[in-house]
Amino acid sequence: MKILYPFIAVIGLIVIAFLGAEAGLSSLFGIVIPYLAITIFLVGFIRKVVGWSKSPVPFRIPTTCGQANSLPWIKQNKIECPSTMRGVLKRMFLEVFLFRSLFRNTQADIYDGPKLRYGSSKYLWLFGLMFHYSFLVIILRHMRLFTDPMPFFIPILRFGDGFLQIGTPPIMMSDVVILTGLLLLFCRRIFVPKTRFISLPADYFPLFLIFAIASTGCLMRYFMRTDIIYIKELAVGLATFHPTIAGHISPLFYIHIFLVSTLLIYFPFSKLMHMGGIFMNPTRNLANNSRMVRHINPWNDPNLKPHSYASYEDEFREFMVEAGIPVDKELPPKAEEAAPAAEGKA
Repeated sequence: MKILYPFIAVIGLIVIAFLGAEAGLSSLFGIVIPYLAITIFLVGFIRKVVGWSKSPVPFRIPTTCGQANSLPWIKQNKIECPSTMRGVLKRMFLEVFLFRSLFRNTQADIYDGPKLRYGSSKYLWLFGLMFHYSFLVIILRHMRLFTDPMPFFIPILRFGDGFLQIGTPPIMMSDVVILTGLLLLFCRRIFVPKTRFISLPADYFPLFLIFAIASTGCLMRYFMRTDIIYIKELAVGLATFHPTIAGHISPLFYIHIFLVSTLLIYFPFSKLMHMGGIFMNPTRNLANNSRMVRHINPWNDPNLKPHSYASYEDEFREFMVEAGIPVDKELPPKAEEAAPAAEGKA
């Protein structure tokens, strides 16, 4: 059911777009819904990031897996345990562009004994890198539809993406890689028992949705050709806020753009927001300098006086002694015990 429901939902979206295009609702699916989707995406994305930025971070909690800044003769790992903003920027760069923490990820298994065994999970890093970079290349390539004239790097990117010159039109490597990456990520959720157990419908729905987007795009490019002039005119019109649908466009295009619009609407409310969340993650964007800088908890009441350990012990010393907790100062002798001691001395 976790797989079936998201799959049915994506099929339902395809059917809705097809029926709408056949019913003559091209303006709704080609103009109104894309504008609505972009608005929801921008507002939802900004609101989410602003909300995260306002969340107080009372402690420095960077995830560290290297030697911290300590004594002068002990070498510090300035990337895995940065103590300066420069080190944090290096770490964030490697995290955003190379998925460094995912590359260093390990998997743990229990076998005979039971014994704990650690192993590599570099395949997940590779699948993620394939998917994300091919997705980025495809988005950049699509800029040629929304700009006139095209940016200078688009022809260079298209040439590099299709340098193998296989078929007519040439097969773009990013199209092959994104479909392969999505298939591998899906197989991981199916065939890895622990991943399958924790996977939810919200994990499968984006995979099916993006796979449908990529598949319809490939169908339009390689198999069911549509009029690119009308699509270009509509795309430029959307970008310049003067959209027009000049001629007949294949229903497959409206299915494609409706699925893209659905992804944009779904994005700010899903786990896909890790794209913006990585920059607001206190385990990554903070320097580990708690030994050098005093950090004040923003939740502290300014009218609240600090309670030192000495005053704490003075207040609860008797209860601490009864509980067997060691104290810095012993309890003063009680009056009944002090009197016999005084008589004995006399």
